[in-house]
Amino acid sequence: MTETLTAVPRISADNQDWIRLRTAASALQGLQAPDGSVPDGASHATAELHVDSIVDAVRALAPAFPYDAEYLDAVCADFTAWVAGGFAVPDFLSSLLSFQPQEQRQDGLQHLVVFPMHTQNGSSSRLVEAVLVEVIWPEFIAGLEAGDYSNKLFVPIRFVDFTAGYDTNSAVLFPETVAVSSTPTFTWGAIFADREAARFRRVLKAAAETTRLELPAGAAELLADQDLTEATFVMWDLIHDRTHMRGDLPFDPFMIKQRMPFFLYSLEELRCDLTAFRESVRIEKDDDADPEARRHAKLVQYAVIFDRIFRFAITGSRVRNYDGLGGQLLFAWLHQQHVLHWTDTRLTIDWDGVPDAVMALGARIDDLYWRSIDRPKTAHWLAAYELISGTVTPNPASVWAKGPDALPLTGAPRGLTDQVLDDEFPLSMFYEALEKKMRPVIESTAGITGSSAL
Repeated sequence: MTETLTAVPRISADNQDWIRLRTAASALQGLQAPDGSVPDGASHATAELHVDSIVDAVRALAPAFPYDAEYLDAVCADFTAWVAGGFAVPDFLSSLLSFQPQEQRQDGLQHLVVFPMHTQNGSSSRLVEAVLVEVIWPEFIAGLEAGDYSNKLFVPIRFVDFTAGYDTNSAVLFPETVAVSSTPTFTWGAIFADREAARFRRVLKAAAETTRLELPAGAAELLADQDLTEATFVMWDLIHDRTHMRGDLPFDPFMIKQRMPFFLYSLEELRCDLTAFRESVRIEKDDDADPEARRHAKLVQYAVIFDRIFRFAITGSRVRNYDGLGGQLLFAWLHQQHVLHWTDTRLTIDWDGVPDAVMALGARIDDLYWRSIDRPKTAHWLAAYELISGTVTPNPASVWAKGPDALPLTGAPRGLTDQVLDDEFPLSMFYEALEKKMRPVIESTAGITGSSAL
């Protein structure tokens, strides 16, 4: 594979064929309906010209991606079939099945990705998007993945360039978002570590200044080095991603699409992050571990804490914001364990006590999951609410906060979900004040990449 990588030209954002592809895809988006079709027959001739430009550009760029030849041929065929079918709802199942980036995880390897898709935290319409990416795969990550942290589906990447759907907060490239006629078995998931790292660095810098927090040396290193932070987030993501289907899970793991109280998703995402924290503590203390893995393990701990309490907690709306609640829970827990302090309008953290405090919260969530196997669904939901509300104060108007006697326990579980307020756990006074000061910084991270960081 090394020979394959070094033998082909690298495609930059100013490559003329890429620009032609990106321009045509962007123009085509303006003709598409939310389902991806082009319903206006009067626009079909123009749409066909744009598709021709996309196909021609893909074929011109294809020699730079010999390892993706089957996929690029298939995507051209899918575009051609879409035109022949009168621009109905697109079906790119064939090309999606041909794209297998998880089989080629090599640092710096590029991929050209073109699909009608929606982008998480971006457009909910399935429009034609194009993104040029490269894989991030340091040697120490390869070693972790080959050992105790196997995750064959995980593909960490960085942006080279993209169309408008990714000029947003979206930091993932998932096959689930592609327009297809039937749902295949998904074999990969890609995460833009450069965007995660860049927005983390910008938000942490501002938050530390706002709260007058003195950063430990390792966290200061993250502020100074985008590449170091990217590798740190790759390690965090590797462990987080594999955790979703591991452990003493309820029969129906939380990530399956279903209608349930949003705070259950908060616990699932936080469980995975706290597992990454716990495993990073273990790796850091392992004298036999790879030195780079040990170094980054300490940095993962800082990343989990700071991203959760500073960015997650105050990003997005207050409507069923499960990541926001997870950040609030971690902050309040650390405060109530007396390792995080807000005194004299200054934030301080007792880092020696942080690992035990964080792992204690992780153990509480793990125990909730373990006991859920023996509980009815409703009882599990109530226990999850009790765990969170014991640390984060619920909305005074909450029916859930009044306890089981106030809830409609005899009907379908969805009746309980309907009783959860959009903002069941409002921001604390600390976070209300912080959010007002940090809002412009957080908004400025939309569309950020590694090359546009601090």
